[in-house]
Amino acid sequence: MRKYYLYLIKEEVAIHYSGRERMFYHLFSEYKKTKDHSQKQILKKQIEYITLPISKWSIENQLFNELNKQKNFHLQKDSFLIENGNLSQALLKIENEHLYIEANGYYDAESIFFEVIRKHEPSFIAIDVENERFGWLKPIKERNLI
Repeated sequence: MRKYYLYLIKEEVAIHYSGRERMFYHLFSEYKKTKDHSQKQILKKQIEYITLPISKWSIENQLFNELNKQKNFHLQKDSFLIENGNLSQALLKIENEHLYIEANGYYDAESIFFEVIRKHEPSFIAIDVENERFGWLKPIKERNLI
């Protein structure tokens, strides 16, 4: 099972740290793993400083509009589900500070979610703490200023 946390990073922070995504991974990983309350509060403040809140309404509309036509898509109470038989499935939940995707099987179900979300905002980063995987949904391109 794969578990992804998707955070919307402020654009200026995303541009500045382009190519150094491992720093984001370490910050979010440490936040998820730490048990020390005071350390967790410090990490939470750092995360709040570099992230933007997620517009639940906007993401829900985008997902529903893009996926409603697919027969393997289901809208549940507080989540979206894509099932491709027994081959793959992915569940997406929308929180205020992040999106959460839980996936099994092949990568096609979660890829559908990633594709829709990356169209929404350019600076979403996906982090799979357990499998030490991370990356931008839409790679940040450096701006060439001449």
